Amino acid sequence: MIKAVISGTGLYTPPATISNDELVEAFNQYVELFNAENADAIASGDVTPLQPSSSSFIEKASGIKRRHVIDKDGILDPNRMKPYIPDRSNEEPSVQCDMAVTACREALEQAGKSAEDVDAVIVACSNLQRAYPAVSIEVQEALGIDGFAYDMNVACSSATFGLQAAVNSVENGSARAVLVVSPEICSGHLNFRDRDSHFIFGDACTAILVEREEDTREGQGFEILGTSLKTKFSNNIRNNFGFLNRADESGVGKPDKLFVQQGRKVFKEVSPLVAETIQKQLQSLSLAPDDLRRMWLHQANLNMNQLIARKVLGRDATEEEAPVILDEYANTSSAGSIIAFHKNKDDLVSGDLGVICSFGAGYSIGSVVVRRR
Repeated sequence: MIKAVISGTGLYTPPATISNDELVEAFNQYVELFNAENADAIASGDVTPLQPSSSSFIEKASGIKRRHVIDKDGILDPNRMKPYIPDRSNEEPSVQCDMAVTACREALEQAGKSAEDVDAVIVACSNLQRAYPAVSIEVQEALGIDGFAYDMNVACSSATFGLQAAVNSVENGSARAVLVVSPEICSGHLNFRDRDSHFIFGDACTAILVEREEDTREGQGFEILGTSLKTKFSNNIRNNFGFLNRADESGVGKPDKLFVQQGRKVFKEVSPLVAETIQKQLQSLSLAPDDLRRMWLHQANLNMNQLIARKVLGRDATEEEAPVILDEYANTSSAGSIIAFHKNKDDLVSGDLGVICSFGAGYSIGSVVVRRR
């Protein structure tokens, strides 16, 4: 029986950062401009005045302190409030390809492998830069990989769903090694003029190399004990941007063409689903919650992660048991749980168990139980 192993991980972090204070300053400048420009309509009751944001509100609501982004200046311009990422020619690598190549090279180096050892690339992320050709095939070409590639999107669970696809390819023999890459440019779909969500997202890219156990060094990496996927349709997290937008001009530029969510409903409905998914998966593997040394959870909201960990363990988790990176990176969609894994795995010893778990729009939940070799 072929066993799949995570032998290496990589991370690309954009150099530009935005603190809560910087983001709030720009947002509040926009609020002042809007309220001044609409003063008469506000006075007559035809327009609702916008309310300012604050750093204390952001940190209390989310646990986020700052975020990394591809472009800082465009976001902090109160007259623009969106990143400026120039178009590239068809002869240049795409932005997502550049991010992916950097992360993949680190994963390969960590695993002690080269592009010649890889058979497939899966680009799994919440937003793709274009419809076709697949970004994954561009990444494959840039790395010099002889094999196959495809893109997939399951929003914030894309990386864990991609992991299951990689495990399937390795275990059924269609590939000896697969790179799962998540180039997330979340600042591109965020409405920086919405007080309830303008602080949520950041940009990053992760890469995971999944290989046959027999092709890895003894004791290297993490054995994948099992994967569990669950989806349930919900409109509570949504983005209606798509190729049909131009077919109805009335919808162009509307708020629903960016990220929108009903946060309280998401918190209430998703948290128990995630905890139940993890608990059922552990039970199916004849494992108990107390067997877990670490939980690398999706990095969307600190309060949500703490609640999920509490439901799974039956007690509050320590920061070592459920590490947090969203204070530094904010929500990077599907990359979040993998960043947590990448940065908080090296101290585990042989036999230690952990679970990588993502959750988000769909709803979608992906859970991967691993054991340190």
